[in-house]
Amino acid sequence: MPVVLILLTTLPLAAAVVSLLGRTRASQALTLVMGLACLGLAIALVPAAAHDSPHTGFLRADAISVVFLLGTAFLYAAAAVYSIGYLRAEEHREDFARYARRFYLGVNLFAWSMLAAPLVNGLALLWIAVEITTVVSALLVALDNTDNAAEAAWKYVLLASAGLGIGLLATIVMYYAGSTVAGQSYDLAFAPLLAAGTRLPHTAVQLAFVLAVLGFGTKVGLFPVHTWLPDAHSEAPTPVSAMLSGSLLAVSFYAVLRYYQIASGTLGASFPRTVLLVFGVLSLLLAALYLLEQRDLKRLLAYSSVEHMGILAIGIGLGAPLATAGVLLHVIVHAAAKGNAFFGAGVLVRKYRTKDVATIRSGLDTLPWTAPLFLLAILALAAMPPFGLFRSEFQIVAGGLAAAHNAVTVVLVVLVTVAFLGLSVATTRMLFTPGPRVVARGEPSAWMVAPMLAGLAVLVLLGIHPPADLADLFARGVSDLAGGGT
Repeated sequence: MPVVLILLTTLPLAAAVVSLLGRTRASQALTLVMGLACLGLAIALVPAAAHDSPHTGFLRADAISVVFLLGTAFLYAAAAVYSIGYLRAEEHREDFARYARRFYLGVNLFAWSMLAAPLVNGLALLWIAVEITTVVSALLVALDNTDNAAEAAWKYVLLASAGLGIGLLATIVMYYAGSTVAGQSYDLAFAPLLAAGTRLPHTAVQLAFVLAVLGFGTKVGLFPVHTWLPDAHSEAPTPVSAMLSGSLLAVSFYAVLRYYQIASGTLGASFPRTVLLVFGVLSLLLAALYLLEQRDLKRLLAYSSVEHMGILAIGIGLGAPLATAGVLLHVIVHAAAKGNAFFGAGVLVRKYRTKDVATIRSGLDTLPWTAPLFLLAILALAAMPPFGLFRSEFQIVAGGLAAAHNAVTVVLVVLVTVAFLGLSVATTRMLFTPGPRVVARGEPSAWMVAPMLAGLAVLVLLGIHPPADLADLFARGVSDLAGGGT
C-alpha cells in the first residue's frame, strides 16, 4: 500500500510534465489514463484504510484521508473525460495549442495538489498543499483570459491568500502547543498532537482551531469568507468549476477536520462543535437565500456548494456518530452530484452561449441526454431519493435528532428546503419552459455526457446500498473523529 500512496502523488505530476511538453492529443490521453488510474488507486486504498493506516515517509492514509481522496479522484477522472469534448469547441482559437497545454498542465497540477493534501502527514505539509491548490486553481480560473475571469481570479487570490495567512497562523499556534509537549524538534505530525490529548495548552488549541476555521474556511466557502467562490466558479472553465466545487472545497474542509480532531481531543467536543455549528448555520442561511434569486447558472451552482459545505459543518457540529457518518458519505456523493451539475451546466452554456437562467429555455427538447442528467443531478443535490445525498442528509438529520439538537436540526431541514426551492425553480424554467428554437437539437459531444452517466451510477449505488468496504471505512472514520485517532 505505500506504493499506492507514492503513485497517487506522482502520476498527476507526471501527466502535468507531459502536458507542458507534449501535444494536445497526448495530453488528453495521458490525463484520461492518469485520472482513471488515480481513481482505481484510491478505491484500492479503501479496504486497507478501513482497518489500518498505510504510510510511508511523510505520506499517510487513514479512513478520513481516503474519503476525501475518493471524491477528488472521481472528479479528476470525470473531468479528464469531459475535457476531451469540452476542448473540441475551442479548436477554432488561434492559440488553441497554447490554451490546451495550459489547461492540461493546470488540471493535472490541480488534481495532484488536491490528492496530496489528504495524504501528507502533518499540519505544515497540509497548509503547503492547500496553498498550492490556491495558486494553481487561480491560474485556471483566469484561463479564458476575459476581464471577468481575470477579476474573479484576482479576487480569489486575494481572499484565499488572506485566509491561508490566517491558516498559517493557526499552524504556528498549533506548533507552539505541540512543542510544549513534544519539545522543539516537533514537526507538526498528526499522531503526536492527537496522542498528547489534554496535555496541550488549552488556550493555544482554542485559538488555533478558531483561526483554522476562519483561515481554511475561506477555501471551504463558509460565511462570511465565501465571497470569492461564486465569481471563481462562474468564470472558470467548466471542468475546473466541477473540480473547484466538488473537490477543492471538500479538501479545505478536510484541513478543518484535522484541527477539529486535535481540538476535540484536547478541549472536549463542546467548543469545536459549537464553532462549526455557528459557521455552518450561517453559511446555509446565506446560500439558501441567494439561491432563491440567482440568475446566473454557474453562480447558482456555486451557492449550492456553499449550502453543502454548511451542511458538512453542521453535521460535524451535531456530534452524533450517525451524523458524522452522513458527513463522510456526503463528501463523496456531493462530489459526484456537483460534478454532474456543473458538467450539465457547461453543456447548456456551450449550447445556448449564455449563463443567464432567463434565456435558457426548452432544455429537454434541445439536449436529449444532458438535460435529463442535469435534472437528476439537481434532484440529487436537493437530497431526493434514491440518490446518495438523500442517504447522507437523512443520516445527518437523524443523528441531530438522536443527539437532541432539535432546534439546529429543524433549522437545517427548513434551510435545505428553501435551497431546494431556489434550485428547482431555476431548473424548471430552463428545462421545461417552452421557448423559441434558437439552437439545433443534439449534444455537443458524447465525451461530455459519459462522465454524467458515471456520476449518476455512483449517486444511485451509494444511495441504495453502499459497498461493505466503504461502510467499514465510514465506521473507522467516525471512530477516528470521535476518539481523536488517526
